Amino acid sequence: MAKTPSKAHPWHGISPGENAPHVITAFIEIVPTDTVKYEIDKESGYLKIDRPQQYSNIIPALYGFVPRTFCGERIAKLASERSGHIISEGDGDPLDICVLTEREITHGDILLQAIPIGGFRLIDKGEADDKIIAVLKGDAMYGQYKDLSELPEAVVKRLRHYFLTYKNLPGEPAVMELANIYGRDEALEVIQTSMDDYAEMPS
Repeated sequence: MAKTPSKAHPWHGISPGENAPHVITAFIEIVPTDTVKYEIDKESGYLKIDRPQQYSNIIPALYGFVPRTFCGERIAKLASERSGHIISEGDGDPLDICVLTEREITHGDILLQAIPIGGFRLIDKGEADDKIIAVLKGDAMYGQYKDLSELPEAVVKRLRHYFLTYKNLPGEPAVMELANIYGRDEALEVIQTSMDDYAEMPS
């Protein structure tokens, strides 16, 4: 019996899309209904349980990463230039992405097409940790938004609150700092920069 092809690794084996960075493929790890935080296992490419959600923070959108991206030296340099902070390195992971949609998508471990509209430049313990904000391609409600500045303020506040608090532990200082919120043009630059970082990763 012939062996079936092995599953493509979501980070390394899937293209970010022929129209990237304007339209990108996103791999979704977590959805708002998840009570456990999942993340990609970098070695195998399968989803693994990172930790149960111990507190009330619920991810307000689909959450995952852009394949064949990497937050390395170029991302750190860009973050330093735009934020005025001294940031020596990226977080060493693929570029994170939140995808807004009106549809209830019940599980992760899926691919979708997303259109970037902006992003949050976060600093996590001194490392650049950008979060791209995008809309699901063709979404009836969110598809009308072309730039983060057009989103309802309540949506932006919800995203900002989540990312500033989701790693907080009771009685301990906050670890996440929001340096900038940026629009579509800079989001495209961040994505392209992370793709360039990935191209220079050691094989």
